[in-house]
Amino acid sequence: MQDGGNGAHPSDASEFSDGIGVSVPRREDAALLTGHGRFIDDIDLAGQLHASFVRSPYGHARIGTVDTQKAAAMPGVVAVLTGSDLAADGVGLLQAPASPVGKDGTPIHNPPQSAMTTDKARHVGDTVAMVVAETRDAAQAAAELLDVQWEELPCVTAAIDALDPQSPKVWDDLPSNVAVDWEMGNKAGVEDAFSQASHVTTLELVNNRIVVAALEPRGAIGVHDPAGDRYTIYTPTGGGTAIQSSLAGQGLGVPEANIRVVTPDVGGGFGIKNQAYPEQILVCWAAKRLGRPVKWFADRDDSFLTDRQARDHVMQASLALDADGQFLAIRCRTISNMGAYLNGSGPVIPTGGGTRMLTNVYRIDTVYAETQCMYTNTTPIAAYRGAGKPEFCYMVERLVDAAARETGIDPAELRRRNLIREEDLPYRTPTGLVYDSGDFEENLDAALSRADRDGFAARAAAARASGKRLGFGFSVYTEPDGFKDNRVGMEFDLSGHLTVTTTGQTNGQGHETTFAQVAASQLGVPGDRITIVQGDTDRVGRGSGTGGSRTATVVGAAIYHASLDIVQQGREIAGRLLQASADDIEFDHGMFRVAGTDQAVGIAEVARASYDESVMPDGAGLGLEASYHFVAKAYSYPCGCHVAEVEVDEDTGLVELVRYTLVSDFGTVINPMLLQGQLHGGIAQGIGQIMYEDCLYDGDSGQLLTGSFMDYCIPRATHLPMFDWGQTETFCKTNPLGVKGCGESGPTAALPAVMNAVLDALSDCETTGLDMPVTPEKIWRVMQSAQ
Repeated sequence: MQDGGNGAHPSDASEFSDGIGVSVPRREDAALLTGHGRFIDDIDLAGQLHASFVRSPYGHARIGTVDTQKAAAMPGVVAVLTGSDLAADGVGLLQAPASPVGKDGTPIHNPPQSAMTTDKARHVGDTVAMVVAETRDAAQAAAELLDVQWEELPCVTAAIDALDPQSPKVWDDLPSNVAVDWEMGNKAGVEDAFSQASHVTTLELVNNRIVVAALEPRGAIGVHDPAGDRYTIYTPTGGGTAIQSSLAGQGLGVPEANIRVVTPDVGGGFGIKNQAYPEQILVCWAAKRLGRPVKWFADRDDSFLTDRQARDHVMQASLALDADGQFLAIRCRTISNMGAYLNGSGPVIPTGGGTRMLTNVYRIDTVYAETQCMYTNTTPIAAYRGAGKPEFCYMVERLVDAAARETGIDPAELRRRNLIREEDLPYRTPTGLVYDSGDFEENLDAALSRADRDGFAARAAAARASGKRLGFGFSVYTEPDGFKDNRVGMEFDLSGHLTVTTTGQTNGQGHETTFAQVAASQLGVPGDRITIVQGDTDRVGRGSGTGGSRTATVVGAAIYHASLDIVQQGREIAGRLLQASADDIEFDHGMFRVAGTDQAVGIAEVARASYDESVMPDGAGLGLEASYHFVAKAYSYPCGCHVAEVEVDEDTGLVELVRYTLVSDFGTVINPMLLQGQLHGGIAQGIGQIMYEDCLYDGDSGQLLTGSFMDYCIPRATHLPMFDWGQTETFCKTNPLGVKGCGESGPTAALPAVMNAVLDALSDCETTGLDMPVTPEKIWRVMQSAQ
């Protein structure tokens, strides 16, 4: 770290073999690959009981009597608990925030969700009772004997059907199924721009519902300490604070300080583990009632029914152009399926969260969006990798390609005419974003060159001769990442070993590696002398955790600022050791040096001296440590261009992704290998949604039709080509490391790139109404209609 006397500079990091910019192998992998990871199902506590939940078999049904006698009489059963027991204790409610606010200030309709419903079940899998037993098998066997009297009710599963005033009401005491009717932008200005447009392109799109299918199912172990009425919950999360906040108050009836959340290794989350679930409340509540720890771990069938799902929007969008192909205005209407209950992220995704992307990387002066968030008899919706960014980037990039076809302008040229130029930066969009960096045209040109667009015509002709159609599609993007806050603590021990605590929570991203690299770069401490601690609210404190592609930027910035504090403290100590003024001490690469001399002392020796009261300045405490709670005041904006080339079999309609190229700008790259891993995973999930995945419900019964991997297809390694990776780099100006988020960029760019390629392959066919996923049957029918 070189600071010219005042602080840390990330540009010096490349000089460290384990610092910023180096593809350091993941520190986490040795334990994970040798079976020494510690996931929720690996944890067993002395005296623990096991829970099994009784779920509704109906999509919509009123609950009559609940007979627990047979279940309670089963061997090994300790308790059978219902929603009435929960309500009698005055706890068990999950309350979504009162946002967003609807048109004209109309409040959102957000009734609280009871962890066990008592009046009626609102989706298949809704929880109505809980069996606690000595073993998991005993709990599951007893749960099957619970006798619930049901009155089945009509269902509504599609958001667009829920708009009908005559549709079944999910919540009896609400005026309709509309949770919130929301708008943003300049409606009058948009109407004026469209009235003057030379051309208007309009599309109706369906963004299909997704089952997230994280590798590790959810689980939780609740423990209660009666001495202080304090709970400890072990559970996979995206950060303990959000769970702590939800379980406090109406959840368990205690303050946040009485809840400790311990997050072990997490086998994937992608957003759905970031907020509290009923089961997390229930295992804690049962642990208090029964005086023993209570454990629950879902099987995959349960996960399909109860893990929050994603996407599910019907969108109508229009783009206005002038005679030269300049974009004048954009507008959209979204009808978004929330499922049966709201959570904190669900209604934000299609409103303020997603519509920020309405202008993408284009100079569009005027926008308008309206969204209706609808209750339906389906599993609730939550944030999933991108959370609105992929949906609205997909909408915009589909519009631009459609406008290019309709006007006869080359799709790359149409984009170039409208891209925000480097000299326009900083650029404020009409949705309120301020882009600080990025060369969007360079990304486009570099990606098309790497993908050999000029040679595509020859490849397509050769494929057509063998009964195959080739399609070439691309998308350009940026997205707002790196928001909210996280806390870091940094402390040296006597040996010079550095421990870093962080509220950022790994879900498999490699935090132990990347955060150690940032700390190594700032303080010159070898990576093997750094320990990263996360996942225990008692140790790491309060912070927003992982989500929104923020940990590299927000936690990285917190490490940067805490390092400045440590360096300043170290100057004072080094000055005393070297008998010099602290003002004359320089810090570089882990060494404190008297300026202009060869007198120096290492940071490990300074750390050891910090525990010697004879060395420390008067009034100073012992130890070399600092903390910093960084709050992002502005987003980071990763950007790039993705290019897909697909092959369509004319006989079967099978679509194969044969080439995939991307050029990306993520600012300062901490670990290039891990960055590529993030992109690979995100692209694979985007490809899954557009080519394979589709969560379907029966409209009459509310039954999940794709309730297992026999019916729900996710991409395999054989479905994906090798990705051709290119990179540009512009320094992000909104955080001190110059880092940009990366975790969500994969699906954001992949959805439109692959779909535009498919539509290009079918350019001589009528493709109106062709939506994701592009299954062989859909494609075959499109080609047959053309014939």
